[in-house]
Amino acid sequence: MIATREPGRSRLRQELPREAEPPRLLGSLARWLWLGVGVLALLLFFSLASDDWFTIVNYCLIAAIATLALNLLSGYTGQISLGLAFFMGLGGYTAALLGGNPPAGPLDPWGLGLPVFIWLPAAGLVAALVGALIGPSALRLRGFYLGIVTLALVFIGNYLFRNLSFITGGPQGRNFPVPAFGGFSLDQQNSILGVALTSGQQYFLLILVVLLLSALFVYNLSRSRVGRAMRAVRDHEVGAAIMGVNLFEVKMGAFVLSSFLAGVAGALYVSYARYVIPDYWSLSLSIQFVAAIIIGGIADVWGSILGAAFVFALPQVIDYFSLLPPSTGGGGLSSGDLNALLYGLLIIVFLLFEPGGVIGLVRRLRPAGPRPQTLGTSAGAGAGAGAGAETAKEGGESIEVVDLQQHVPGPGEERGSGGTGAS
Repeated sequence: MIATREPGRSRLRQELPREAEPPRLLGSLARWLWLGVGVLALLLFFSLASDDWFTIVNYCLIAAIATLALNLLSGYTGQISLGLAFFMGLGGYTAALLGGNPPAGPLDPWGLGLPVFIWLPAAGLVAALVGALIGPSALRLRGFYLGIVTLALVFIGNYLFRNLSFITGGPQGRNFPVPAFGGFSLDQQNSILGVALTSGQQYFLLILVVLLLSALFVYNLSRSRVGRAMRAVRDHEVGAAIMGVNLFEVKMGAFVLSSFLAGVAGALYVSYARYVIPDYWSLSLSIQFVAAIIIGGIADVWGSILGAAFVFALPQVIDYFSLLPPSTGGGGLSSGDLNALLYGLLIIVFLLFEPGGVIGLVRRLRPAGPRPQTLGTSAGAGAGAGAGAETAKEGGESIEVVDLQQHVPGPGEERGSGGTGAS
């Protein structure tokens, strides 16, 4: 504690740790160790997994990209949206139009045969452009009313996807383009650096790169000034506006970025599935993504990935291992029904007992580190001793904190003295 005398009042100064900054992506030894474990697990999976497992994981990674898109809008910004399936469908059919094969007959859907370097980002850009056109009207509403507007997008999209047969193929669906790089296509086995890779392995590498870039973008955005503005809008719009946050710009930016990521996820999905009908982009798909962000963790990158694994990979794992007994008659329970019951129950459990989702539960169970020294404790100790307080540091250099509260001397104290004890 350092006491200084000033006319009319005294100030108590103490060195305290600077407020901890948001954790860096790889700022500690523990994170580097976890990164090494993750890379080793990926290498083992890539080398030993069968094609069935690659199918499950690839669909899960694509779902994680779409879950990140919804989390960016609903988790970080607090805007309720049920229209994610619509923007995924836009991205998928943009990829079909730009990357599909040219029509061989008058009834075949259109295709321009462009490479993946064009149709994959274009799928996100078209979805973002439509989001920018819809956003000014939709974002005038909030809460339940915004959810109803985005819900209407799903039904409008379903009608358009069924009737624009020259792009979508109509109710019967259409084939979708396969990514091709140079002289080889991802739908066949190719050799890279002397290593023969199956189609599932090549798709895994492509989808993993897109997911890592998307996760890194959302993570860095959440740590930036824009991310803080999004959380302020989510927590209290009036307070955010008083602090100078432009509500329209923040909401509009989140809506457009979310639409872009959803369009990319839709393009990757149709490319991997090869054939999709318009009925796939339904309300149930949007609700599954809402369940994913609630179960995994709202406003968290890892929560989006874990939620996608719970909701989208679980029924495929159940089917792969035949965990359900074969149903006899019409009263059997399918894996899809079990999955719906399971993540419905998980939503109720997490909302009641752990709103932070799986990632919040993991962080709660993590052992807490040492607490930094507080002002009250140090001030009391330092004032009695009349000497400088010990400097406490936590992850950075310390700063000097000044208490501006005027010290009123008690009986036996001299006015302007720094100590609190009797003279």
